[in-house]
Amino acid sequence: MTTTDPTTPRTRDRDRDRDRAPYGAPARPAGRLTLEELRGLADARRIETVLLALPDLQGRLKGKRHGVRAFLDQVAAHGAEACAYVLATDVDMRPLPGYALASWETGYQDLRVRPDLDTLRTVPWLPRTALVHGDALAPESGQPLAVAPRRLLRRELDQLAGLGLRVQAGLETEFALYRGSYAQAAEQGFHGLVPAWGDNLDYALDHPPVLDRYLRRLSDALDGAGLPVEALKTESAPGQVEITFPYGDALAACDGHTVFKHAARVVGERTGLAATFMAAPETGTGNGLHLHLSLWRGEHSALNGAGATGHGADTSASGTSDASGASGASGRNGGLSPLGERAVAGLLDALPQLAPLYAPTVNSYRRFRPDSFAPTHFTWGRDNRTCAVRVTGQGAGLHLEVRLPGADANPYLALAAALAAVRHGLTGDLPLPHPHTGSAYAQARGEPPVPVTLEQALAAFRGGPLARELLGAEAVAHYAYCAETEVAAHRYVVTDAERVRGFSRA
Repeated sequence: MTTTDPTTPRTRDRDRDRDRAPYGAPARPAGRLTLEELRGLADARRIETVLLALPDLQGRLKGKRHGVRAFLDQVAAHGAEACAYVLATDVDMRPLPGYALASWETGYQDLRVRPDLDTLRTVPWLPRTALVHGDALAPESGQPLAVAPRRLLRRELDQLAGLGLRVQAGLETEFALYRGSYAQAAEQGFHGLVPAWGDNLDYALDHPPVLDRYLRRLSDALDGAGLPVEALKTESAPGQVEITFPYGDALAACDGHTVFKHAARVVGERTGLAATFMAAPETGTGNGLHLHLSLWRGEHSALNGAGATGHGADTSASGTSDASGASGASGRNGGLSPLGERAVAGLLDALPQLAPLYAPTVNSYRRFRPDSFAPTHFTWGRDNRTCAVRVTGQGAGLHLEVRLPGADANPYLALAAALAAVRHGLTGDLPLPHPHTGSAYAQARGEPPVPVTLEQALAAFRGGPLARELLGAEAVAHYAYCAETEVAAHRYVVTDAERVRGFSRA
């Protein structure tokens, strides 16, 4: 779990957004490049290829490999084309009818991908290669596409900036490792998969040699890409790993997450392991993508009830009042400011209607089980991992952890949904329910349950007015159709569980 205070010097040293970093302006992390540095590496023949990467609806990096000279001479300034179906397809990359953005009826036209040169970095797991994230633009107008995941998140960050608030975020991800390659798993029909280890290694420091080798290679690769790891730990489920990254700029956190997933897969294949980010790769195993976020006005934490700054705020337990004190971290509001209370109220009120953005697959809903560390109701509490929203940290480090997204979530969409919900709370007048101090699984007090299927989540997303009010009708229609295609892909598929229960008994 993310435990680092978002204002510690270590985090500040790694903050990417230098001109908006609240404390200091240190050097750029190793692995990050300027265009001139890329030019020098190209002259020295140390970089030959640049990946222009557009995050797709599933949060995967899609694009083309450009020769470094072509990138420097043309693409860096003018962008490149890609078929618009990249933002109108499913996990199988099928051309699907029904999307307004691109379909057979539109002729599957191009869109333009403009590189965000602030994201340029080396990717050491690919020889002599750099990577840059891109933004999708309409080819005629040159305007950003409203439905592009990266654009949706930018929009929410801009909306909160209009309220005088800056968002800091850190992502905490669980994933599972299996022996062998993706090709071998496919040849086996994804049956008989063997986790990289079989024991409960939660918090263990004595790791099997293959795991130690993988973690070292992954950490080194990410560090070389300007993504230093905050912490890596093994989890309780067989083959399960958790990784956390330092707090920083929200958009950069999501960009980094997509690069991390790319590295995790490539490094795994070269180590004889297959990494999966399914929310529930096995019955009883859940992989989460927890969103840690805080709001700032200048150097002041807007969430902290004491108005703490990053300079010397009391972050110890001794800085709290008694259990009845409204300003204490152990009090009724968990140490939140009035703005923090409204943010939590917004999350609890809006997230039930935004589930397809943070739980996008049929498999996502297998993770929401009682006594699993994944929430089953829209609840909140102070340092309570049974809740959907956990208030954690002290002083300037106090922040919100949204525990609903699974590892299969697109990070841009999950964070955009959370921030839209926060904005809903800040601009409305919503009551804040009482926090849960014990098990939220056992003490549900009428709070809405987390949807149990994607169909149920889709009905709330599409049927109510709130999603359209927060995100716009175009985005809701686009992602509702995305969820609909996911549901349809499973509708007539006979599963192993059905055979087990029915083959000899029907």
